[in-house]
Amino acid sequence: MAELATIARPYADALFEATSSDLEGTAGWIGQLAALAADPQLLQFAADPKVSPEQIFDLISGLLPQALPDTGKNFLRTVIDNGRLAALPEVAAQYRELKNAKGGTADAVIYSAFPIDAASLAEVAVALQRRFGRPLNTRVESDPSLIGGIRVVVGDEVLDTSVKARLEQMKAALTA
Repeated sequence: MAELATIARPYADALFEATSSDLEGTAGWIGQLAALAADPQLLQFAADPKVSPEQIFDLISGLLPQALPDTGKNFLRTVIDNGRLAALPEVAAQYRELKNAKGGTADAVIYSAFPIDAASLAEVAVALQRRFGRPLNTRVESDPSLIGGIRVVVGDEVLDTSVKARLEQMKAALTA
């Protein structure tokens, strides 16, 4: 089977061009579709030859918190008809990359051992924007294995100021 990124690219490009007037709205519903399509049970249901594309469409539409716009409905039907439901999470990721490139922003995932309050997150976001030189769309995820500090991933760049990373550096220095 072809690489999912290769399969997803034309879908993401076409969706980006078709929805250039409502990038934020589209990013919202494509993200919801991607979350649903990442579910193994849904993919197993969709792979059943006894299930029609219309049944798959109805199921996914029914699981969404709000109705899809016409563009979303057409896009979902196309993806289902072409048997590319498994590629939806990658389509959403590539769509976000295109949207970020147009807006000059980037997605940043902040991993923290403990919850970060809104005021601290705002301070961290400002510091990270200075560090990475562009506006960031921040998202916080919990990772207790860090012990303390944070680990930030922006694209392929990683800034790791966690206690775990410091301990690993000390271990490498002591065993060298």
